[in-house]
Amino acid sequence: NAPIAYNPDAYPYFFGDTNDNGTVDEEEANSDNGYASWTGRLLKAAYNYQLSVKDPGAFAHNAKYIIELLYDSTADLNTVISSPVDLSAAHRTDAGHFAATELAFRDWDGDGEVPASCSKCHSATGLPLFIKEAAASSDGVTGVTIAQPVSQGFQCVTCHDVTAEFAPFSIAEVKFPSGAKLTFGEGAPANVCILCHQGRQSTVSVNSAIGDAEPDTVVEGLTFRNPHYFGAGATLFGTEAKGAYEYADKTYLGHHPHVDLGQNCTTCHNVHELGINTELCAACHGGATDPEKIRMGTTDYDGDGDTTEGMAGEVATFVEKLLPAIQAYASGTIGTPIVYDAGTYPYYFIDANANGVADPEELTRDGLYVTWTPRLLRAAYNYQWFQKDPGAFTHNGKYMLQVLYDSLADIGGDVTGMTRP
Repeated sequence: NAPIAYNPDAYPYFFGDTNDNGTVDEEEANSDNGYASWTGRLLKAAYNYQLSVKDPGAFAHNAKYIIELLYDSTADLNTVISSPVDLSAAHRTDAGHFAATELAFRDWDGDGEVPASCSKCHSATGLPLFIKEAAASSDGVTGVTIAQPVSQGFQCVTCHDVTAEFAPFSIAEVKFPSGAKLTFGEGAPANVCILCHQGRQSTVSVNSAIGDAEPDTVVEGLTFRNPHYFGAGATLFGTEAKGAYEYADKTYLGHHPHVDLGQNCTTCHNVHELGINTELCAACHGGATDPEKIRMGTTDYDGDGDTTEGMAGEVATFVEKLLPAIQAYASGTIGTPIVYDAGTYPYYFIDANANGVADPEELTRDGLYVTWTPRLLRAAYNYQWFQKDPGAFTHNGKYMLQVLYDSLADIGGDVTGMTRP
């Protein structure tokens, strides 16, 4: 052990703590006692600490950056010290729409700007422009996007109208990728949310890509259609939005009953950090504060014999069965095994060693899955839809069960004992 102590006023600042009392005593503050037992890990942390101390205005110059440095330094030291610092209540970055370090805002750092195709929802200034242009358009909903500067998360003016006492933008209705125009009500604040939380594909676009191809024929040039991320608004509106893929010979539920009760994005979530208003859940669901444990009715949709599990559990079983069915179809019908990795775009890859697992060496551009049939694309799209709307079980659980059941049945999965709502 080589105890260390720090004195901001005595060069070289870090000294050997010869009496191990945690402070630099007068006799210790000399150059001969400069700390010399440096490791790479300790040096990095000490450097960041000194940086924070020697810029006394860091809290104003770039407070969040300094917080990130200090958090990372502490977390790194925690991996090797016997009594780690408790960071459970600390936050490295802002939450939700202001989480500037997340890929949703950092993906374009190397490009210097957010392209027009992404700027509406991934820059601070794209959404206000879209809203302004939509209001002036012939149909009142079709806005315009252009490239925007890379931003550090959203700003207040991203969603709030500076000309209307900073109230959220007032929007009558919102156009979804399917072409549907939907609303929570004239000027409802939640309409701002679903301008972005709607996905970027739909039943309509998937059908357009497939055309009139036979279900089990590999279509040259057919690629996976990624529905994008957090399309909760489309899930919430069900068949009215057609965000998930809906099979032609089936009927589907529309918006969740919550909508008719006046519940929406802004009542159920903290719109800034996106936390869930569990008190609202408890008011109607017998005091339940865990959304994953809430259910209505006793139908055992997944056939596992548990009629007390939350809707999350019912939906999870459908999802767990769908991926193996997708893989069985790809191997047995197409002859090219497939794997899925939720964290690697575009998510579906060739399972070169046919072990059913997405191995690191398979997750490459050369390993992209390209032998798509219409049947495979439909099921894979719906599997991805659920993966990228992690709250789908509560946004519109029964609608998701319908979509997943139909995907499972169509691709040849076993639905014995399962019930379609």
